Amino acid sequence: MKKYSLFLIIIFITLQIEAQSTYKRTLKLMGSRFDITVLAKDSISANTYIDIAINEITRIENLISSWDPNSQTSKINSNAGIKAVKVDQELFDLIKRSLSITKLTDGAFDISYASLDRIWKFDGSMTKMPSETDIASSVSKVGYQNIELDDSNSTVYLKLKGMKLGFGAIGKGYAADKAKSLLIEKGVVSGIINASGDMTTWGKQTNGEEWKVAITNPLNKNKAFALLPITDGAVVTSGNYEKYVNFNGKRYTHIIDPRTGYPSTGIISVTVFAPKAELADALSTSVFVMGKEVGLNRINQLPNIECIIIDEDGNIFTSTNIKINKI
Repeated sequence: MKKYSLFLIIIFITLQIEAQSTYKRTLKLMGSRFDITVLAKDSISANTYIDIAINEITRIENLISSWDPNSQTSKINSNAGIKAVKVDQELFDLIKRSLSITKLTDGAFDISYASLDRIWKFDGSMTKMPSETDIASSVSKVGYQNIELDDSNSTVYLKLKGMKLGFGAIGKGYAADKAKSLLIEKGVVSGIINASGDMTTWGKQTNGEEWKVAITNPLNKNKAFALLPITDGAVVTSGNYEKYVNFNGKRYTHIIDPRTGYPSTGIISVTVFAPKAELADALSTSVFVMGKEVGLNRINQLPNIECIIIDEDGNIFTSTNIKINKI
């Protein structure tokens, strides 16, 4: 009898999923394009769910934005070198996790990168490289070692005046994760949050198949070379094939190493697969900075994390355990 009841429940759930349709909305949030896709029984329910996701992403933006003078992040920055600032536990925990990723990547990822002086221009206006002195000076206020956290009081203190925190390399991934969690809590059985390449998924498509992501080579963007299934996980692709400068036969891209002030070289695209978009977001930027060999070595040491790297010559490199089904 119990087996029969369970069988009926499984059939009911399956029919319920099959009766649902896919709904999608595209809009601009956090200064970027967001595509929010959900499975729902009708457009009214779908729009309600999508609005919930939008409100959550907007809430995250208000918390972490360094452009909003009233945000807690801006208050931390404006009090750099002056005093510690008490923040919500959510922001405190995000900063703490960010520092853990910084240590994991030997400083290749650093949320104090916002202190960087923007001396490199990738709009075609640069005619020569900045001097070594200017480059060294540009990162003088960057350094995660000068971020002081007080767990007992949930305060954040930037030791150097002029220091700034910025979540550009982790914020969209975090917002996507939070929106996903909230939708699951509200009963949405399947969907995708795509924040300009920071994608997190859950559940399956209406036909029962897994969600899939197409991997393209930036040197031939009209053709995908692989289609990979994503099951309750995240994938983030970072590319720097459009913003770069050439000096002395070397290609310098817009992703800057926060430790040195020099742009990353040799890589044009990094795709990272991880359980959370927040982590995939941070690691995709880090691999650019660490370079192909060090980046792959670091990814191969992390459980449940995989990556695909494309170098400036169009060559494709993958982490050890990834399985690519080429198209």
